[in-house]
Amino acid sequence: MLLLSGPNIAGNEWKYVKDCLDTGWVSSVGAYVDQFEKMSAEFAGTKYAVATSSGTTALHICLVMMGVNADDYVITPNITFIATCNSIKYTGADPILIDTDPGSWQMDLDLLQQFFEEETEQRNGVCYYKKDGRRIPVLMPVHVLGNMCDMDRLIALAKQNNVTVIEDSTEALGSYYKGKHAGSFGLMGTFSYNGNKIITTGGGGMIVTDDEALAKKAKHLTTQAKSDPFEYVHDEIGYNYRLVNVAAAMGVAQMEQLPGFIKRKQEVMDFYKKELQAVGDIHFQEVADDVNPNCWLPTIMTEKQKAVLNILNDNKMQSRPFWVPMNQLRMFTGNIFYNKNNRSDFVYQRCLSIPCSTNITNEELKAVCEKIKEVF
Repeated sequence: MLLLSGPNIAGNEWKYVKDCLDTGWVSSVGAYVDQFEKMSAEFAGTKYAVATSSGTTALHICLVMMGVNADDYVITPNITFIATCNSIKYTGADPILIDTDPGSWQMDLDLLQQFFEEETEQRNGVCYYKKDGRRIPVLMPVHVLGNMCDMDRLIALAKQNNVTVIEDSTEALGSYYKGKHAGSFGLMGTFSYNGNKIITTGGGGMIVTDDEALAKKAKHLTTQAKSDPFEYVHDEIGYNYRLVNVAAAMGVAQMEQLPGFIKRKQEVMDFYKKELQAVGDIHFQEVADDVNPNCWLPTIMTEKQKAVLNILNDNKMQSRPFWVPMNQLRMFTGNIFYNKNNRSDFVYQRCLSIPCSTNITNEELKAVCEKIKEVF
């Protein structure tokens, strides 16, 4: 099987993991955790980074630190991986789902602005939903597939309406808007190191921020809120959300290779765009001139989505449909879905992601393209 986006274990992973095993430093503290955090902060252009057990737990802790609770809403895009909305529900809050831009497949900022203008009100510097008076403390944009929206405009809208931006940049390690790295625009940003991400620790995540107090708070909460170095004293409800040293060792080795991985992902995207140009109705995600994406998961749009999926998977070329829009999942069907002609469903019904591992060969890419062309 040619994997959709498999891990590339080609550096010092074995050496660093063996070092953990040989020394016994395999749990949630150790030099590799510290090094992984330092490398992540430097790469993202932030002052601090805190490693977590997953991208989902990173998002959850960010929301917890913002005091998000069951009486609140959090604004987020309708097309995203479910972890985004799950992290919101963990706090008891509900997502407000904003429809998708039909070109970039990011949150539609025109709709977001319209929502703020027509559906919210300000009271004492706090944003509320007019219809039920519930607070909206957080806006959680998602950099879908490593692409990015107009972050200047998004941040301006957030400031105008007194909501805090927490970036779900879990897919966007190595993506930039106007030369500034994803995850560094909001108060906090998050990354994921799941097995299909551009680098992997098997599972794992990261919080990045320029706020020292928040970084310390995140580290405290993710280690069960233990407040005494000797006694088992815990000063608040904490979480077992820390990344273990043996996984961080793998992360350090992967970070050493990250520039090459990003370059290869971009080469893969360029290859597909060239080979599939003018093939049927195929087109790709629109990327603004200000955005330099990591091209994490090349995805095409076509009316023949199902036929392309079938021929690729039947030939052991692992390909997947887009995420089901959040408003179509039974857990979120009753949530606010602010939309224009339900463009999320239009995108969902036509998009599919195609093989793009960083160690994929040009010959394999060519074979994928030939199978896609057969459909047309």
